Parts: sequence; C-alpha cells; structure tokens
Amino acid sequence: MNALPDSLFRAPHAARRTANGFTYVSLLAAIVVIGITLGSAGKSWQAISAREKEKELLFRGNQYREAIIKYRNAIPGIQRYPPSIEELLKDSRTVTGKRYLRRKFKDPISGEDFVEIRDVATRGIIGMHSPSEKEPLQKKNFPDPYREFEGKTKYSEWLFQALPQQTLKPPG
Repeated sequence: MNALPDSLFRAPHAARRTANGFTYVSLLAAIVVIGITLGSAGKSWQAISAREKEKELLFRGNQYREAIIKYRNAIPGIQRYPPSIEELLKDSRTVTGKRYLRRKFKDPISGEDFVEIRDVATRGIIGMHSPSEKEPLQKKNFPDPYREFEGKTKYSEWLFQALPQQTLKPPG
C-alpha cells in the first residue's frame, strides 16, 4: 500500500525538534548577556548616584555653614550662634524675622537629619555634620572651604562649621 519508508514522514518533525532546541539555547544565552549588561549598568548607576549624593552633601552642609555665619554676624557687636535650626529659618532677634536658611535639609547620604555641633560654652549651633558612617568617595582635592575633609574616612567626620575667624567672601 504505502511504498514510501516511514523515515520520510518523520524527517521534517525531527528537524523542527532540533531547531526548537537551538532556539531555546540561543534565548538562554541572550538572557545571560542581557543580565550581565544590566548588572554593569547598575553598578555604574550606583557610582554616579553616590557621587551626586556626595556633591549634594557638600552643598547642603555649606548652606548650613553659611547660614550660621550670617546669623552670627547679623547684629554688629553681638556675635552669637543660633540656639536652634528654627532661628536660621526665622531670626527672632529681628523685627522682620530674617531668613538665613530657606529650609531644613536632610542628609542626602543617610536620609536623616544633620547632627548639630554645639559650642560648649554658649550651647549655640556652630556647625552640622552627617550622621552617616559610610566611607566617602572623594578623599582629596577638595576646594576651599572643605580642605579639612581630606583624608577623612567617614562622612560623619566632614564637619561643616562656622568657626569664629570665618567670614563669607563677597560674590564675584
């Protein structure tokens, strides 16, 4: 009846099974390559994000430092440090409630409030620092007024202080 061998009828089906296996292996290889690429991109993104947070820490810390200097020098002849952060937001010593700081900042590294550094004698706020114990990415080549940050091993060692001899340089 049927003079053709059975192998002729099975050959296309067997070839399709081999092609399906090759497609599956190719798909697995593509997934591995995509995973490795995304992993590398994730590490690069983390490094970029950490550098941006570090720059933001320098900016925010300097905002506090400058606000404390402005508060201290606001009334001639009376050099007093602010008793609270709220005083930097609205100075109760002045009729208009002068603002030296636009808002209270959080530490960008930890997401927590900055830690206040207080003068032992007056209990006024002389500076701020990060509560983070993480290791900084930048360890050298700091611009003024951050030169003292060189060689520090933790962000909490970066002290944004308004020291008595410090004044603000005029813009320009």
